[in-house]
Amino acid sequence: MDDMFEIGLAKRKATLGAEYVEKNLAAADDFTLPFQEAMTAWCWGFGWGDEAIDVKTRSMMNLSMIGALGKMTEWELHLRGAMTNGVTREEIRAIIHVIGIYCGVPQALECFRVAKKVLAESET
Repeated sequence: MDDMFEIGLAKRKATLGAEYVEKNLAAADDFTLPFQEAMTAWCWGFGWGDEAIDVKTRSMMNLSMIGALGKMTEWELHLRGAMTNGVTREEIRAIIHVIGIYCGVPQALECFRVAKKVLAESET
C-alpha cells in the first residue's frame, strides 16, 4: 500500500498541482485522513499509476465520467488537471458535446459554464 500511495501522490501532484494536494493533506484530520490516504493510493496510485493509458486520455475519461455524474466541483478540479495534462480547448468542447448527447443538454450547459470560467482564468 505504501508504494501505491507514493505513486499516487506523485501522479496526483503532477495533475492537480503540488500546492493543492499538500493543502488537502494538511487539512485532513483523524476523521478524513484515512480517506485521503486510501483515495491517493487507490485512485491515483492504482488507477493512474500504470502506463497502459496516458495521462491526457485518463483526464479526458475523467471529464466524461465526472461530467456524467454531475459532480461539478470535482469536474472543475479535473478540468484544471486535464489542461495541465495537455487537453486542449477544442477537446474540452468535444467532451462537453458528448456529455450533452449522453447525459442531456442541462448537464452540458453546466460543463460549459465551468469550462468558460476555467478557460478565462487560464488566459489571464
